[in-house]
Amino acid sequence: MYNKINASLNIDLLCWVLSDDIVGKHIQCLGLAAAAGLNPIIKHIKPSWLLRAMPLLGQVASILPTISCGNIDKRWPEVIISCGRRTAGVALAIRSLASSRPFLAHIQDPHIHPRNFDMLIVPEHDNIRGKNVITTFGSLNYQEPQQLAEAAKPWLTKVANLPSPLIAVNVGGSNKRYNFSPKAVNSFVKDLRTMSQSSRGSLLIACSRRTSEATKVALLNGLSDLPGIIWTGLGKNPYLAFLHLCEAIVVTSDSVNMISEACSTGKPLHIATIEQETGKLAAFHKRLRNEGYTRPFVGRLEHWTYEPLRETSRVAAIMLKLLAKRFFLLKK
Repeated sequence: MYNKINASLNIDLLCWVLSDDIVGKHIQCLGLAAAAGLNPIIKHIKPSWLLRAMPLLGQVASILPTISCGNIDKRWPEVIISCGRRTAGVALAIRSLASSRPFLAHIQDPHIHPRNFDMLIVPEHDNIRGKNVITTFGSLNYQEPQQLAEAAKPWLTKVANLPSPLIAVNVGGSNKRYNFSPKAVNSFVKDLRTMSQSSRGSLLIACSRRTSEATKVALLNGLSDLPGIIWTGLGKNPYLAFLHLCEAIVVTSDSVNMISEACSTGKPLHIATIEQETGKLAAFHKRLRNEGYTRPFVGRLEHWTYEPLRETSRVAAIMLKLLAKRFFLLKK
């Protein structure tokens, strides 16, 4: 709970991570805390619809009792990390009620002015700028090399006899922008089969929470006879293990989080387009291609190198400097 930041501070800071249990947002908060050397207390919150719709109401301290956020400790935090519009109002409410003024680091667009936070972290393709706004290329993540290696240990014997190269395949699912249609899924499965056979390697397939049953069935029916592992949700999730064990990666184009995490490995990253991207996501994919992080997946394995994308560490270093300035404890 109380962990000394080893990079630049000389004090134990209490950090709260506010979580509304949306996994992608939760991981970004934990990733930032870990990269900054903080060991946070996770506060599970269920903000009311009113506070979600109007986060600025959080500046009225009396609204906090209407929020479900677990037990309130006697000691208020020095640092609060939150992500997304749903948690922004809760962060403001806690700061209003706290006897001291916690440092607020918020991730993603809160739909209120950046001045309400000490640090606002948003993707660069969002049209948000300001003195305290830090833009990132992709999303923050929790996947440092040592964590991937630790996650891979239980899977070492399971992949030991599989033919190489090992190719991780991370599969998303339908969302507001994308529809994993049967036609698109069947084409994707066909391309995976072609790549597996031409490379003579093994597929390490990990489905996500958004992967539909129909997509899982298509993967099992179309690829189960090939070397590899198809994980559809039973047992321990091998997602991190596969990122460590593989030599190359295929990711469906719907998930910025999964793509950002794959980019942090420095391994060849093939993007399988399920539907044509538009708007901000299209700009994100275009830059990834232009800067050599990714290539389109067209049913064959390619080999190239790039510098791993480590945005979480970069943002954490900025936060440490701001914390040092706030608490006047920067080492000489």
